[in-house]
Amino acid sequence: MSGTMFFPISNMCMIKHGKPLPQRAHATRKVSCCAHGILGIRLQSSRLTSSRGRTPVLQRAGPESAPVAEGEGLEDLSQSLSLDNIRASLIRQEDSIIFSFIERAQFKRNDKVYRRDAIPVPVYHCRTQERFTFLEFFLRENEQLWGKMRRYTSPDEVPFYPGSLPSLILPPLKYPKVLVDPDHISLNDEILDLYVNTLVPEFTEEGNDNNYGSAAMYDCMCLQALSKRIHYGKFVAEAKFKSDRATYTPLIEAQDAEGLMALLTFPKVEQDVIDRVTKKARMIGRDLDSDGSDNNTQSYKVQPEAIGKLYKDWVMPLTKKVQVKYLLQRLENENK
Repeated sequence: MSGTMFFPISNMCMIKHGKPLPQRAHATRKVSCCAHGILGIRLQSSRLTSSRGRTPVLQRAGPESAPVAEGEGLEDLSQSLSLDNIRASLIRQEDSIIFSFIERAQFKRNDKVYRRDAIPVPVYHCRTQERFTFLEFFLRENEQLWGKMRRYTSPDEVPFYPGSLPSLILPPLKYPKVLVDPDHISLNDEILDLYVNTLVPEFTEEGNDNNYGSAAMYDCMCLQALSKRIHYGKFVAEAKFKSDRATYTPLIEAQDAEGLMALLTFPKVEQDVIDRVTKKARMIGRDLDSDGSDNNTQSYKVQPEAIGKLYKDWVMPLTKKVQVKYLLQRLENENK
């Protein structure tokens, strides 16, 4: 890697005489992921040529040239992240997850989206030099857009590629301090692996319909909805801790992960959630007649029981895993 010119792909543009190059302009290049997870373009040739054979100028939009987000200090006035709104938010997120999986299920599996080198995207893992899958590329590029719009400055959002987030266009909001140092908690690697290897085969029909872009787009919707719901466990854990500090504190001081997990587990509440999302999927995932009446078919876009199983086997266990991780560091980070 020594002597390599490196330009973050999110902050780089090619211009000629002050104007963007046409799409025909090309470069011999390879995109890599550096040790800190930042994606970039590694130039393999000392010369970039446009379709007319001239050398364009590379302009790196770094700290000096990046747009300055004005208006820092604006406050989030929605109260959506207050502890009192946790239950309403969790129920609302159920709808997002169900709708996302229904949308993804309309396309076949399209395995090429998940296989390395099946679709030649210009992004490689730095350590392994393996090419990104099309899904990984699509997800990372999606986060580039949302990152500029300050999505990942919100405490309830956790990016899959935190090391390559771009500069902000909108200024960050000031959120009420609800959580205690939650930023280091992320299960997104585990969620991505679970989604690709377990959930996609379960929720999609085997085969290929060539709709790779659409499949990846809805994959991103599913992944982001799952990630938000699972990491919302930090808010749940904080609410439970504040409601019964005397019970949680000794377990945290003893770093008793198993004891915390037992304390956080309420089988009846969990079964109520499973029943609710299954009923929602049954109502949402079936077509109605033109007059709005039930057509009495038993054909569902997504099997309702599969949504219930998703929550039982994955969403709730991973949410509790986040809760335990958060609580174990709750006291040591309290005064930071």
